[in-house]
Amino acid sequence: MQILDPPRGRRLPATFRSLHHRNFRLLWFGELVSSSGDWMDKLAFNWLIYQMTGSAFYLAIINFLHSGPALVLILVGGAVADRMQRRRLMIITQTAGMLMALLLAILVSTNLVQVWMVLVIALARGVTMSFNGPARHSLLPELVPREDLMNAIALNSATINLTKTIGPAIAGILIATVGVAGAFYFNAASYVAVLYGLALMRFVERPRKAVRTSVFADVVGGARYLHSQPILWMLVLLFLLPSVFGGPYVMMLAVFAKDVLDVGPIGMGFLTAAASCGAVIGALFVAGRSRGGGRRGWVVLLCLMAYGVALGLFAYSHWFWLSLVALVAVGSCQQAYEATNNSLVQEHVHDEYRGRVLSTMLLNRGLVPLGAIVVGLGTEVIGVQITMGAMAAIVVLIALVSARFAPVVRWLQ
Repeated sequence: MQILDPPRGRRLPATFRSLHHRNFRLLWFGELVSSSGDWMDKLAFNWLIYQMTGSAFYLAIINFLHSGPALVLILVGGAVADRMQRRRLMIITQTAGMLMALLLAILVSTNLVQVWMVLVIALARGVTMSFNGPARHSLLPELVPREDLMNAIALNSATINLTKTIGPAIAGILIATVGVAGAFYFNAASYVAVLYGLALMRFVERPRKAVRTSVFADVVGGARYLHSQPILWMLVLLFLLPSVFGGPYVMMLAVFAKDVLDVGPIGMGFLTAAASCGAVIGALFVAGRSRGGGRRGWVVLLCLMAYGVALGLFAYSHWFWLSLVALVAVGSCQQAYEATNNSLVQEHVHDEYRGRVLSTMLLNRGLVPLGAIVVGLGTEVIGVQITMGAMAAIVVLIALVSARFAPVVRWLQ
């Protein structure tokens, strides 16, 4: 892939250096707007279905339909991302997302919406995102040179985490002022930003080879390739396992706010914001690191260990201010290890298999809800603090075992 837009003009701080590249700048701005719309859409979906049914069960179903298809289709999405031009695949999936948001907005505003329609649209969005995710992540190396790839990945992560705060805040205002349909209309409009950016990108897209195999064969081929690369499958494993054991803490913040810290919904909002702010800090830390310097394998393992320790501190804290500090550390360490891990995978994978390898990492979207079920059951039996403390200890154990028995990772630069 030949990048046609070399850096020029006034220099940006090192943390934002990948924004020198026009193609990445277009994607970054589009994602800032569109991802805010996606998070706004998720909150509006939950509000709509609860308003229609008054059922917590339907809330769980909606969230499963958003993330569940990833467990089945994300690997297929990775194979498709390797078979066709990734920018074109993103345009298709983003257009589909825009049309679904617009359809739901029209159904709500005309009072024609029914519960089954909301469920079908949620499922369709989950399917669409299973193809969009691998395409988006595997497109990044085509937008920046290798020396700026780690910075671009980290800056993209910081942006996504920033939108987790921006999107729901806008959704709350829109729902309170113009109604839930307004939130869906706004989300549909937000897709224009990323579609416009994709249309304006300029680079020489490498033609894909003629495909003579089935998608299933490509998925199997990707699994065989991953298995043959010890560095890659260890990095993927280090990405997925902590997601199962550590990721569910976000879903348990309501329990901590109500039953442990006794701070109510306002306190829960601060807890959520603390984790999001920490994630932005961690991603920006990685973005600001010097190009190619240091042992990044050790950075992954140390940040993973610190993530588990901070999560354990939060689990056993009975003081609100200490919980806030711990969650900032949790979010920061989690994003630092994930962004660094992601950059190592991107640099070591062959482009022919990039979409399929990255799609295995995106399985975490479906695995986190499964981990949440374990946490939920544990909370019912032994309490939320002991359960989350045990999960945090497993995260630390994963880091220690990897540091001891996976030299192929710890010495990566």
